[in-house]
Amino acid sequence: MRSRRNSGVRLDYFHSLLERTIFKNQNPVTGLYFSNTESNDAWVRDNVYAIMAVWALSMSYRKQADLDEDRAKAYNLEQDVVRSMRALLTSMIKQVAKVEKFKHTQSLEDSLHAKYSSVTGHTCVGDKEWGHLQVDATSLYLLMLSQMTASGLQIVFTLDEVDFIQNLVFYIENAYRIPDYGIWERGDKTNHGQPELNASSIGMAKAAMEAVNELDLFCARGGAASVIHIKSDKVAQCQAILHSMLPRESSSKEIDAGLLSVIGFPAFAVDDENILNYTRDTIVSKLQGQYGCKRFLRDGYKTVKEHEQVTIHEKDPARMYYEPAELKIFENIECEWPLFYVYLMLDGIFTGNKEKTSEYFDAIDELMVYLPDGSKVMPELYYVPEEKVELEYRSPSSQVRKAGGRIPHLWSQALYIIAMLLKENHVTTGELDPLNRRQVTEAKPDLVIQVAVLAEDTVVQEVLKSHDIFVQTVAEASPIFIYPARVLIHIFKHLGENKKMKLSGNVCGETGVLSTSMLYTLHGKILAFVPQFLDHHQFYLALDNDLLADLMKNDVAFLRNNWKELGRPTVTITVTHGMIENESIQKSILSNIRKFQTGYINGVQIHMDKIGNLISTSCIKRLTFLESEHASDASLAQALAKHCIHSSYDPVWQALVLGQSSSQNLKSNYPQPSLPAVVALDTPESGTSTPQSASSHDSSRRLHGIISRTRSIDIESGLPTQTTFGELKDSVHTKFSTPKHTNHLPTVTGLGSSFERTLQKARSFCVGQADSGLPGGLFPLSPLSPSSTGSSDRHFVLPEESTDSTGMIRKVASWMDTTELMDLYAGQEDEELVSQLRACTTLSEQADIVHYLFEKNGLDWNTHINKESEVTVRNLMTELYYKSAKHRTWSLVRHAAGILQKRVEHLAQSVTDLLVRQKQVSVGLPPEPRERIILAPLPPNELEELIYESCGEDRSGAVLTQELIIYLSLFIRTEPHLFTQMFRLRVGLIMQVMTSELARAMNCDADDAYEQLVTLSPCELKELLHHILSGREFGVTITSTKSSHGSTLMNRRPTIICAPKEEVSAGLTLKRQLTRSRRKSLTRQPTTIQDLVEQEVTEDRVGLWLRRRRVDGSLNRAPADFYAKVWKILEVCPGIQIARRFLSQSMTREMTSNEFKFALEVENALNTVPEPEYRQLMVETLMVIACVVENAWIPGFGQVIDVAQLVNAANNLFLGDQAAYDGDALQCCASTDPGFQRPHPLSCQGTAGICEHFYDSAPSGCYGTMVYMTKASLQILNVAQMFEGQDRVDCRPS
Repeated sequence: MRSRRNSGVRLDYFHSLLERTIFKNQNPVTGLYFSNTESNDAWVRDNVYAIMAVWALSMSYRKQADLDEDRAKAYNLEQDVVRSMRALLTSMIKQVAKVEKFKHTQSLEDSLHAKYSSVTGHTCVGDKEWGHLQVDATSLYLLMLSQMTASGLQIVFTLDEVDFIQNLVFYIENAYRIPDYGIWERGDKTNHGQPELNASSIGMAKAAMEAVNELDLFCARGGAASVIHIKSDKVAQCQAILHSMLPRESSSKEIDAGLLSVIGFPAFAVDDENILNYTRDTIVSKLQGQYGCKRFLRDGYKTVKEHEQVTIHEKDPARMYYEPAELKIFENIECEWPLFYVYLMLDGIFTGNKEKTSEYFDAIDELMVYLPDGSKVMPELYYVPEEKVELEYRSPSSQVRKAGGRIPHLWSQALYIIAMLLKENHVTTGELDPLNRRQVTEAKPDLVIQVAVLAEDTVVQEVLKSHDIFVQTVAEASPIFIYPARVLIHIFKHLGENKKMKLSGNVCGETGVLSTSMLYTLHGKILAFVPQFLDHHQFYLALDNDLLADLMKNDVAFLRNNWKELGRPTVTITVTHGMIENESIQKSILSNIRKFQTGYINGVQIHMDKIGNLISTSCIKRLTFLESEHASDASLAQALAKHCIHSSYDPVWQALVLGQSSSQNLKSNYPQPSLPAVVALDTPESGTSTPQSASSHDSSRRLHGIISRTRSIDIESGLPTQTTFGELKDSVHTKFSTPKHTNHLPTVTGLGSSFERTLQKARSFCVGQADSGLPGGLFPLSPLSPSSTGSSDRHFVLPEESTDSTGMIRKVASWMDTTELMDLYAGQEDEELVSQLRACTTLSEQADIVHYLFEKNGLDWNTHINKESEVTVRNLMTELYYKSAKHRTWSLVRHAAGILQKRVEHLAQSVTDLLVRQKQVSVGLPPEPRERIILAPLPPNELEELIYESCGEDRSGAVLTQELIIYLSLFIRTEPHLFTQMFRLRVGLIMQVMTSELARAMNCDADDAYEQLVTLSPCELKELLHHILSGREFGVTITSTKSSHGSTLMNRRPTIICAPKEEVSAGLTLKRQLTRSRRKSLTRQPTTIQDLVEQEVTEDRVGLWLRRRRVDGSLNRAPADFYAKVWKILEVCPGIQIARRFLSQSMTREMTSNEFKFALEVENALNTVPEPEYRQLMVETLMVIACVVENAWIPGFGQVIDVAQLVNAANNLFLGDQAAYDGDALQCCASTDPGFQRPHPLSCQGTAGICEHFYDSAPSGCYGTMVYMTKASLQILNVAQMFEGQDRVDCRPS
């Protein structure tokens, strides 16, 4: 008889241990494992971990077999793995209807069950009787299915099962936005059955999708039909949300030890080593104890106090949930789980840290429990005995604990066996991880992004050639076929289809740049897809070339950070007629193409070439699911025929999938023209050449201005001003070349406008030219500053506080009601107006008449403007929408879009992107109910309805709201640091502060500023939003453009620009040189240019802190650790009163200091303050009180802290000093007269009864706001008594 090696003996020991601890819980018929002897329930998660232990032992036997008996054991263990994995698969397939329904609803009731009967494999509890939605459990199954398949085990046997696995991928791919019950099956830690967005579920889903990508489930015996596909954009979204959440687990759990399974074995889901280490260190520092790790803070599971609270509950003695205030009693006595020591030991093994491995191995060995048969097993947890709870409260981690829960614990025992097999080198990390997920943090080689620029046709090609840019046309790209991104969406709808199982396939209606940056093969042909931002399908954003150029750069940067596929990404860009302006490529588009030619753009390496030359190095995916027998070729052919950009087809390919031309289908998206061709954007005041009669012209002037009256900005109590559409129109773009795909629309053949009115409006917007007498403005822009062709006046406007916009700005609906409208235009017959419309050749008059007809008759009224067919007001408004978009008259575009209630593509997805990053979204202006708060993802139609309701009759505001949501979503994906300490994004207030900042920069009133906001191009609106979020200064240029048909000035419009560095530094130097007092500099008349400069810069300092507080308050921005500091204040006082909301001390018993739920509660209280600057003063006051608490000046406050009272007291102290030292507030709120009473409202326009000069004071300094807040706290909260009778206390902040 041959002797056994030591390794063989050890394997036999582990096999015996497996038999006594894991196999004994296995049902011999189904192969499922039940967790304990008290029930037959088989949890999916526990079963997968148990199967992993069997799989690890089978591989150990396979490579170290000494005898035939060992090889037999290896085979038997492998087959047991297959049987158990298939048992789980069969149980899930029995719920295939739920999988299909969940793809559409993502409802809790439609989720797969978390546990099944180990006897039958059927469900064992009802849909609502358990927290079944556990994305991490399903993801864990897919992850290990992929790993085991990659190791050579075939678990999936049929194509039907392949389709089901593909649909399981669809089931988990939206994990980044699906609240579930998480790894502990309870959702919110109070266990009330409230699901949460859990980082552990998102991380496990990301790992599963990466593992199963392009995996052949039939192993070496598979083919095209057995390959699983994923969309890389879904993985990137999961990764972004995961990184933004860590180390937090969910809203109610600031940290969770379950994340160890995500950052390490088995998921390895985090590829950022800094985030990974920070999460691990946070778990160890906050959760690790002497007996393992707590699951999360204030976890009451299996503690003796949990049993006591359940027993004494009168209403529901059988309850499994906690009352919120009960959570505090579990602090410091939470059960500790040895399971997490095993995870930490595995982490040491996979990272090669022998010291860490040895440390946790020794700790685990001491925690093992011996069974009567001598087996060493892992207990579920260790708890504090009842008699030692009070001692543990007084001195945490001082008492001896007892083993409790399930002994052995199936999950822990399985991981322990795996860890020991790895430690003793019976199996290697590479064998347990054949897909090499453990190398996720390894440095990646520098990525080169390939760019193929194609011209729409030969006309565009010639224009590019004139700029020394030589590219192919789309037709010359043959045999590569170019399609818009929406075709790829349609193609992927066929993925996973199975009529027998009633599976519809992929229902996702979106695709991202990662998917469109791959090439695809189908039936031997190569397909390329244009990025989705270039899709001119529905909304007008894609018509702004500056925005397109900006999105190009964003997508390139996104590819650099998120590309993980084999091969290089290939971005296909088509230059269309819409990108041509004045017979030249639009400047921003041309700039991007030139940067592509240089090989770098924004620090990203680029390789630009013909698309045919890029194939060999591109990432190419095969659309194998369309080549299988059950694919629906007819539906695909129809979609490709409709959207193909290719102009000449291979006859064989055309017969196979296309079958027809697509040019007519492409043109059908645009309306047939019913209005006359536009020869001018506005009505000339004299010398008109339009073919209207005098009476008709006079009638049209009466209609002039209706559109402008549909939106207004009101300054506090002022009445809305009315600006005519002709004045508003003066801010729109000049002539743009006609895109090829809209050449059926009337073209511009002449342009004209009123010079006097345009000049007058320009003077009201220009600062420093008309009044200062300085040539070229205060600081002329450098020649490289952004401007339009033909610009004659360019000025950089230094930031200053406009005296017209210092009040609280609010937007109101201001157009007349139907009765007033009818009275005003009584006598005007509809037929007469339609007749005028047939002869009208100016865009503004067409818009006025169509708008009046809409107000009077509605969108569906037949105008009879065309005798041959019915033309409704809706048709005319749609035509105006496309006309104004063609001419880039953005105010009219937005107005028409609002009337037609157009919706931005992927609006719901953008809102979801914000929500899943733990940012609440509100639309409309405060207070509620006008301000509508969005707390959960909404369907697109419901979201659109909510936005239009919140904006009332301001239709342009509703469209602007959609735009801003899109931009906020873009920024939070690309620059998440802009949103630090911001928990609610109040789009209405953001729009308000944008108007205020624009009014400040342009030195105009708020009504004019809002009209100019509406005229900004989408790109400029995005830039303005970015400046406000980032706190960067910006300037405004007033751009003048001349008509190509004469010298008459056509329009003036504002352009948002960054302040040139040299000009900003010069301004700062000048500020430092100013030594005069503010009062003297403002009262003395300037006599020299230097005096003018000094006076303007000094005035710029006025309003600086008011403006900053207003902006920060509108953005809901708070200081670092602000919410944790408020929690500490609540610990030592009965409560905090913030406006109408009261924060009780009991909140500290329910929530921990860094818990996201607590931050939201404080945020909700602050949001009841409608004035943003007043809100920020309250924040500063709380920071002062937090300083008192942190320095332990007093043991506690015996009274409720009324923050408004403290702010008002600080304001009174400030006014007292102003009166004593002859300060600026003497002009408004302060007085040396003891009987003086402040007027209401305040003459300085300060809000909430606070002097505007107090708002405009710096926080620090001898007379800073924080000094007065500290003094107010000393007086009202009796803090001074703690300083042992000192006569004076230094209140200056350090």
